[in-house]
Amino acid sequence: MIPDKSDAATGQVPAADNTLRILSYLAGRPAPVAASAIARELSLPRSTVYHLLGTLAAHGFVLHLRDDRRWGLGTSAFELAGGYARQQPLARLGRPLVAALSDRLGESAHLAVMSGGDVLYIVEERAPRRPALVTDVGVRLPAHLTASGRAMLAALPREQVRALYPSASAFPDRTGLGPRTPGELRELLRVVRERGYATEDSEIADGLRSVGAAVRDHAGWPVAAVAMTWAGSDLDEERLAAEVRTTAATLEARLKR
Repeated sequence: MIPDKSDAATGQVPAADNTLRILSYLAGRPAPVAASAIARELSLPRSTVYHLLGTLAAHGFVLHLRDDRRWGLGTSAFELAGGYARQQPLARLGRPLVAALSDRLGESAHLAVMSGGDVLYIVEERAPRRPALVTDVGVRLPAHLTASGRAMLAALPREQVRALYPSASAFPDRTGLGPRTPGELRELLRVVRERGYATEDSEIADGLRSVGAAVRDHAGWPVAAVAMTWAGSDLDEERLAAEVRTTAATLEARLKR
């Protein structure tokens, strides 16, 4: 007898079903939550929730914030989100918007997603007669050093940022510039939140500057960032940032349709 697919989806594999329910629940929360809240909201035994959370944590899909006694999504969940983004909607919807941004301003523009503590570039639009960049499609760079990464980090729950950058050892550098400690990163991200956009100056490549703005999903989670890179200091940063933010907002609106 061939099993009915609907039976499998509704309880033939209860551990898998409950695991996916927990991940979906965490993905919809604006911040990490207690295991007791997960058990209550999903009507699951606490012992089951703790067992599944332990397994998910071992594989990096959830993170246990011990001091707060709460659980949130881990870096492996970011990898899944990045894979989804690379496969279709973000790149497909973002490519013409990034190209239009580059054409309007005559500078290079790109679209990136988070992948653990890195940003991964999924769209790159090079402006003619502009300096070569390291942000080719498929390239990864440390998120805390890039305008794209900073824009997305500033939109993440603070607990998630602490988990990604727990100590000074989590801060690689490229040019000797940029935050070196969790405290320096917290202050930098505070400024990003106040301004509504992120900046970077010579922290990836000497003489190159960038501005970036986050693209959020329905739950307010940063799924990507739009950024623009240029050489020198003769351009109006605020004007460029306004254009980047407009492009990010347009992509955000199209993703939510």
